[in-house]
Amino acid sequence: MNFCSFFQLSIGKKIVMAITGIFLMIFLLLHLSINLFLFLGEEKFNNAVYFMRNNFLIHFLEYLLAIGFIIHILFGIRLHLKNKKTKGEINYAINSYVTSSFSSRTMIYTGILILCFLVLHLMNFTIPMKYYNNQLSDYERVISLFQNPIYTFIYVLSFIILGIHLNHGFQSSFQSLGLSNKKKLIWIKRLGLFYFWIICSGFSIIAVWFFLKK
Repeated sequence: MNFCSFFQLSIGKKIVMAITGIFLMIFLLLHLSINLFLFLGEEKFNNAVYFMRNNFLIHFLEYLLAIGFIIHILFGIRLHLKNKKTKGEINYAINSYVTSSFSSRTMIYTGILILCFLVLHLMNFTIPMKYYNNQLSDYERVISLFQNPIYTFIYVLSFIILGIHLNHGFQSSFQSLGLSNKKKLIWIKRLGLFYFWIICSGFSIIAVWFFLKK
């Protein structure tokens, strides 16, 4: 079996999903660490964003992240469609409902919702902050959006949905890479629970804090 053929199999796709998923989870931690600079004031946050924006390594990782995210989405959709085709949509729905968690059953749907939020996030944060020259600083743009109740609600809701996605995705990534067994699984589940609470509560608390502070 050659290299390309391996990634046409379900196990190959799952390994790609696991690797790209872990990479995206690491990025979320980095993103959260930058957002925490908001609590230190405008100057500190703007300096942190400036450093990220003008760092060659970060630029390279951004392109790598974009490629990884696209691959993660495409392979996720292909796996979902293949599972339905192989097992039959009705039987698959019944069996997966009985044997799997809510997080695993809704991975494709939470993934689509996360993609929708990412597009919104890029339109409101990333693109204006990187490519538009206006009178608002990076800090002012972020704070102004968090003072919008509709946007803040969507932002927090999106991270709750992300938490549901991560709840299954974290342990699934380690299982796909063969890094878990029955003894390790309980610790991986606990670590995954800790991870997604840090990510979801961290981003959400920042948004709610600056919304209430207005």
